[in-house]
Amino acid sequence: MLATTGWTAVHRPEGGTPLRAAALQAWAKARIDGRPVPPADAPVRTVARYFAALDGAQRARLADGYPFVVGNLEGVPVATRYRANLHGLEHARGVEDARSRDVSLTPADRAEAIRRSHRFASLAAPGRQILAFDPTGGGRVAEVFGDLDRARRVSVIVPGVDTDALTFERTQRRLTSPVGMAESLYAAQRAAAPDGRTAVIAWAGYTAPAGVGMDAATGRMAVEGAVRLKALTTSLPGGSGVALFCHSYGSVVCGVAAHELPARVTDVVVAGSPGMRAPNVEGLRTSARVWATRDEGDWIADVPHLEVGGVGHGADPVSPEFGARLLSSARARSHTGYFAPDTDSVENFAKIGTGAFASVVCATGDDACRRGISGTEADRRA
Repeated sequence: MLATTGWTAVHRPEGGTPLRAAALQAWAKARIDGRPVPPADAPVRTVARYFAALDGAQRARLADGYPFVVGNLEGVPVATRYRANLHGLEHARGVEDARSRDVSLTPADRAEAIRRSHRFASLAAPGRQILAFDPTGGGRVAEVFGDLDRARRVSVIVPGVDTDALTFERTQRRLTSPVGMAESLYAAQRAAAPDGRTAVIAWAGYTAPAGVGMDAATGRMAVEGAVRLKALTTSLPGGSGVALFCHSYGSVVCGVAAHELPARVTDVVVAGSPGMRAPNVEGLRTSARVWATRDEGDWIADVPHLEVGGVGHGADPVSPEFGARLLSSARARSHTGYFAPDTDSVENFAKIGTGAFASVVCATGDDACRRGISGTEADRRA
């Protein structure tokens, strides 16, 4: 019965359009002034070297001609990806507009096409910096707040279940969406360090479980997400330090990825976590500091913190035995309130994101979560 219920809860028809699949086929044959382009699965360094050797006009031609590949290709310069994804969003919007008028589709499919068209139009609005966009299935999106090229510290929001292109931003319950979380965190960072060179990424770059069903109870989707998270953190420009802020099922993704994350990831912060698929911090096998927080009213506390036959995500990250640095989340209000303004949680996140570790507020009311972080280390990593 569990398996059946899980499937009906999480099954999502593929829907959408095969735009990226077609683009990958075209990319495999692409040339720029007679030179073949790197494979779409080429290592980040290979892609970076290739695009570094191109001039601005050549990069623009590739961005405009192959937006669904260039806009999602780790190692491509940030400005080129922004340009490519703007073209991709405009193209995908046109496809969804056509689907919304296609009488051969069901009313539900036409209604979804209208919603997707509106979302893509919003994402393509002037001034937005879309780092990744793939309309396949529910859709994957990432957006940057701040100057990613010049940032000394970068914060990445890793969200949980029910995250896709349609839920990437919300008008109602704004702070439950990746965009709302990122906007709130970026504002808190600017308030905490007005002169700090920081950037925040709202990252819905993996296929998240839909609903609290079998997919949410296993690590299958987290494994795929971990691969993508590693690629993102490896390919960010410059030498910026990176902090991950992992909410709910996003903490499972971060836990699975932890042992393969690059050294530039200095901090992993989990909020409302069902577990990280590790028995303790040592089991994560990461050099990053691991922080955890959970509001007193968060229902996730009632989820059994165990793993049996692949179901469940293991030990509770806020338990003393796990060994994480425990942060205060006062005033956060349940499972979705961690990024709300004026909460201890988002203010703590901002301090970690800007490197102000000495002023972090610990859950225990003392300095326990700050121990072992010297001022020299904090300054160096900031």
